[in-house]
Amino acid sequence: MNSGEGAIPQRGSRPGRRRFIGALAGAAGALSSASACASPDSPGRESAGRTREDATDRDATRQDPDPSASQRPPREGQLFLGTYTSQEGGGAGIALATYDETTGRVTGAGTLSGVPDPSYLALHPSGRTLYAVSEREKGAVTAIALSPGGAHKILGTRGTGGAHPCHLSVHPSGRWLLSANYLSGSVAVHPIEESGALGERTDVVTHSSPPPGPGQDGPHAHQIVTTPDGRHILAVDLGNDTVYTYRLDSEAGTLRRVSHARLRPGAGPRHLAFHPSGRFAYLANEVDDTVVVCAYDRATGRLTPGEPQSTGSGEGTNHPAQLVVVREGRFAYLANRGYNSLARYAVERGGARLRLLDTVPVRGDFPRHLALSPSGRLLFTANQKSDSVSVFHVDRRGGELRPAGRPFRARAAVCVLPVA
Repeated sequence: MNSGEGAIPQRGSRPGRRRFIGALAGAAGALSSASACASPDSPGRESAGRTREDATDRDATRQDPDPSASQRPPREGQLFLGTYTSQEGGGAGIALATYDETTGRVTGAGTLSGVPDPSYLALHPSGRTLYAVSEREKGAVTAIALSPGGAHKILGTRGTGGAHPCHLSVHPSGRWLLSANYLSGSVAVHPIEESGALGERTDVVTHSSPPPGPGQDGPHAHQIVTTPDGRHILAVDLGNDTVYTYRLDSEAGTLRRVSHARLRPGAGPRHLAFHPSGRFAYLANEVDDTVVVCAYDRATGRLTPGEPQSTGSGEGTNHPAQLVVVREGRFAYLANRGYNSLARYAVERGGARLRLLDTVPVRGDFPRHLALSPSGRLLFTANQKSDSVSVFHVDRRGGELRPAGRPFRARAAVCVLPVA
């Protein structure tokens, strides 16, 4: 959620509490099986010393290939894009695409309709089922059976028991779907059947304490994930400046709160990402524009936040969105909305320290979500306000990012999920 001047919209004050933050940069072309790759309408601000992208280059129909990769056989993966459908000029559902692992080129492959406002997506560990939230007042989660031939089928939808769910994840066991209701400040659990379909909700828990942070009207659950050791569930709440730790009853599908970590007032924690060691988590605070390294105690599940660090943003308003860590654990990347950049960090002392190296222009406006390809060779960003997805080659030794051609056109893209 982009907090503007640091405040959260009042519950029910307007539909889609996050999707209308600032006007989207014009109406973009529809994503279809004949979709072309084009530069975004509204290039974002770039880091100091770099040249702004050419905003007039709107007639490109393809991404530039990687010259050094011309002799390599193509390796194609699938790309699922979460969008907002109920806004003017928004998407038509879950956008489908493919990507070339070697060149980074993205090609549209149609749209899966029937899921309203699918703003966040998650894949089952089996790879056979996709899950999507419906970020609406009456929140819901939908299961979709994936077909190798592209004839994907919706298996059904269940209510989350809250308003505007904005995040979901699948428990490593593959038996439970976890979701976070932003506007209600609650988290929910659904059982996953053998077919991948969802059963009736088994639990919903509202974050009632500690009290909301400065300028907040209540709790706002923004993320729910399982810790790498599988022992705990962490729920990040922006409104309460808190990360909650739960235990999941693997038989009943219920959550029991066992601990919580309080961030400094007004931090506005949004999303966290774990180091591969499982001993540290990196937390993006969207309201106060900081990043925090947190130590994770496996016995208690508690996070201990360290000191706030820079996001590399310059002057003006910036709201960090999300961090990802390469699987080797040597580098981390942060999406900066407002400054419109990707911050690159060196991960040091076994994961205990982040050191800011530089920032790279995201080549789009308002990077809402980012994801590494399964191989770790590509980094994707969903740029909400420029209706685009940017792709970068990742240097495995130094962590440098190099653009993989021009951004791909995708209406109201707010989540990107690459699959091998």
